Amino acid sequence: MMHNPPFLVLTAILSSLVIQSVVAANATSGFSVELIHRDSPLSPFYNSSLTTSEILEKNALHSMDRIKDFQSLIDQKAIQSLVIPTAASYLMKLSFGTPPVEYYAIADTGSDVIWIQCAPCPQTQCYSQGSSPFDPRKSSTYQKLSCGSKPCQELDRKQCVNTNDCQYTLVYGDNSFTMGILSTDTLTFDSSTGQKAPFPTSIFGCGYNNQGNFGSPAAGIVGLGGGSLSLVSQLAAQIDNRFSYCLVPHAAQAQSSSKLIFGQEAIISQPGAVSTPLITKNPTTFYFLSLEGVSIGDKTVQPSSSQGNIIIDSGTTLTILESNFYNSLEPLVKAAIGAETVEDPRGTYSLCYGAQTDINVPEMVFHFTGATLRLQPVNTFRSIRNMQCMAIVSTSSNDPNPISIFGNYAQINFQVEYDLQKRTVSFAPTDCTKQ
Repeated sequence: MMHNPPFLVLTAILSSLVIQSVVAANATSGFSVELIHRDSPLSPFYNSSLTTSEILEKNALHSMDRIKDFQSLIDQKAIQSLVIPTAASYLMKLSFGTPPVEYYAIADTGSDVIWIQCAPCPQTQCYSQGSSPFDPRKSSTYQKLSCGSKPCQELDRKQCVNTNDCQYTLVYGDNSFTMGILSTDTLTFDSSTGQKAPFPTSIFGCGYNNQGNFGSPAAGIVGLGGGSLSLVSQLAAQIDNRFSYCLVPHAAQAQSSSKLIFGQEAIISQPGAVSTPLITKNPTTFYFLSLEGVSIGDKTVQPSSSQGNIIIDSGTTLTILESNFYNSLEPLVKAAIGAETVEDPRGTYSLCYGAQTDINVPEMVFHFTGATLRLQPVNTFRSIRNMQCMAIVSTSSNDPNPISIFGNYAQINFQVEYDLQKRTVSFAPTDCTKQ
């Protein structure tokens, strides 16, 4: 057996969590929300009939779908398509309007626009969400945005037909879509003390024609990417241009939850923090970093190029490396472990060992520009289908311009802080169950 058995993965900013508000402070100092794993018993998506292996397999497949979508956007082969939302399956609990009406929405780091299903919405034009769509006619603070407004100009697809209202269309990688009116209203997060953290005139899409794989109980999507219309960009002034999260191991979710923190409270205060620059590239939705190499013991492998070569994404479970880079790393891992490997019959994982094989997983050191990150077995290996498999896989060797992803499994038990003004991401080893 593995000497350091890994905890089960958090499938996903932020893939398989449900986000629920817990603490709301003065918006200038910050507030925090709880992160509840989508597949935990606390989640409205929880399916008790699924085994642990089935859950892990589903999340791994979502990772592979997500890298394909990221690649198509970067290659600009599908400029009008966004990342498949169901591959990043967080839910965020928040309220819309005045008086506030509470909904769950998918939190997606692969997109920027916030949108929710709105009434009136005929059954043939809206999917079932398990609750009534938001009715803007009942909100005293709701406003439509005009075609000439600045937010409307930020959209790739908009039109004005027989009206001056900003009519948007968003199409996702699996051909799911939403169409509606770009609008403003108050978004509100609840606190554990019963207080509210309202954000007036927040920009979102009021969707009147929404079809595809969104699924109940999600009423829409909250974009958490780096674009101008995302939640974190809209709240930039109120949250001091920063947010952080701390992801707990899956096995600990019954006792504790992960945290997503906004504002001054998001600043890492514990010792041992390291920082690396955020690289500005297109599309601006993604958070690009520069990975210069990976070490095991005294041996290091390096990618062919390092400038902005990897996306940090808590919406992807696995870490996915460019094929040539991965093919240089895997032999080092095999040599360090020194045990007989087994083949994954489904082909999801490249490096696996039998569940009963006694292995010592080595520490892997990821060298980002200016930041050395030491990953433990909990970050790099997982138990699945009577196997112990490395949670790092390869991109397709056919990709002409491959991109890597630093997934959420690698980020477990780190506090990860995004400073959007200084354009840095910082990491600090943390027992996230105690945050």
